[in-house]
Amino acid sequence: MNQPLASIHPNAVIGENVSIDPFTVIHDDVVIGDDTWIGSNVTIMPGARIGKNCRVFPGAVIAAIPQDLKFSGEKTIAEIGDNTTIRECVTFNRGTKMAGKTSIGKNGLLMAYAHVAHDCIIGDNVIMANCVNLAGHVEIEDYAILEGVVAVQQFVKIGTHAFITGGSLVRKNVPPYVKAAREPLAYAGINSVGLRRRKFSDEVIRSIEDIYRILFIRENNVSRALEMIRNEITASPERDRIIQFVLDSPKGIMKGYGQAETEEEQVS
Repeated sequence: MNQPLASIHPNAVIGENVSIDPFTVIHDDVVIGDDTWIGSNVTIMPGARIGKNCRVFPGAVIAAIPQDLKFSGEKTIAEIGDNTTIRECVTFNRGTKMAGKTSIGKNGLLMAYAHVAHDCIIGDNVIMANCVNLAGHVEIEDYAILEGVVAVQQFVKIGTHAFITGGSLVRKNVPPYVKAAREPLAYAGINSVGLRRRKFSDEVIRSIEDIYRILFIRENNVSRALEMIRNEITASPERDRIIQFVLDSPKGIMKGYGQAETEEEQVS
């Protein structure tokens, strides 16, 4: 472990073969896993739990207290899974008593200046590009990708394998396997490129397209669309996951392309 000019609390638990560059500060109640690299000028505060083989680049701040006026000093954590990369100046706050932790899973990538607020739960293999901002209590499922300067409202959920284009404002839940774009955010097709990269078969991809054609392209309300999906689409893990995601979104999901355009016109 290299630590010239670094400040490391004696109670911090540092794994084997960890490299810590100069001018980094590591507080009490911190755990860092084996083979992790911590760059210079990083601040790791109490409650940080960093996995094995992670990389934390200069200027990042891990486990600062929540930016939440309801926070009253409760003991919570900020958890980063194995093989995750935290780029320059990322801020990753710890949780509040509501969830107890903020976390990202394995193999994640948080690019420069991303912000992860209190109580966010991020799955495995998630990519957040530069300047993505998550408000509190956001949930992002495995393999989702958020391009640069995306802002996500509190309590929003983003489904597995979803792709959100740069500069988007995410105010409603985004179902699995879709591409989301425009303002207000709307369905822009399925994430077929990402699905093929993850070895989804053409048959499964066509089935997902058929599901979202019923949900977003035809003029059905959500209840009617779900009924049609159950009746017309052969049961599969993907179909059932989409149905359950919609059922678990009491505040609604994003609109279809034409629906969002109509809504925008009505607002203006």
